[in-house]
Amino acid sequence: MTHERKRVIFCDFDGTITTNDNIVQIMKHFDPPGWKRIVDDILSRRISVRQGVGQLFSLLPSARREEIVSYVLEQAEIRPGFEEFLAFCRERDIRLLITSGGIDFFVYPILSKFDIPRDDIYCNASDFSGETIQILWPHSCDEHCDNDCGMCKTSIIRSFSSERYEKIVIGDSVTDLAGSRLADWVLARDYLLEKCRELNLPHASFDTFYDCIDRLSSPVGVK
Repeated sequence: MTHERKRVIFCDFDGTITTNDNIVQIMKHFDPPGWKRIVDDILSRRISVRQGVGQLFSLLPSARREEIVSYVLEQAEIRPGFEEFLAFCRERDIRLLITSGGIDFFVYPILSKFDIPRDDIYCNASDFSGETIQILWPHSCDEHCDNDCGMCKTSIIRSFSSERYEKIVIGDSVTDLAGSRLADWVLARDYLLEKCRELNLPHASFDTFYDCIDRLSSPVGVK
């Protein structure tokens, strides 16, 4: 007897749930010396995401924590349809996991108004006890990943059995690409959409979470 696989969604946060990348927005606003070079090094893969994110936040004084958090909450914009998407997943008994390369001090507050269990939110952690902000990595790479991700999305995806789960990735950027290779199909935009087309990965495009609802409601799924 065969059993229908249960759907599980791995949804990116920055640039997906929020319309902007919050780390980049923080750096642009507070403009610490040297941050642009670090971002260039990350994008060109001269340094890993973990190294780069750690270096970026080490440029910011811990004493400015309240100011930084206030700024993020003021500027963060949720992509249209997200609240309806959460209701859709609950109604369909679809497990939704937030897999974010963001940091706890802004990911949790932004998501606090939504009914998402804390255990279903994966992100990096932070330590403000020193002179500058230190980033911690509670979800680092497993033995199958050597990308030094920081928050390793592929490790989380691999923890779900492919025999029991249909795995769907929702994302937009380079940090979602490796996970997309492990997914049954992908809902993609921006850079990730281009790569899915280039690599012929099963995918559909989206702009809002209303689009995601439409795709997931389709008998075929991917269009």
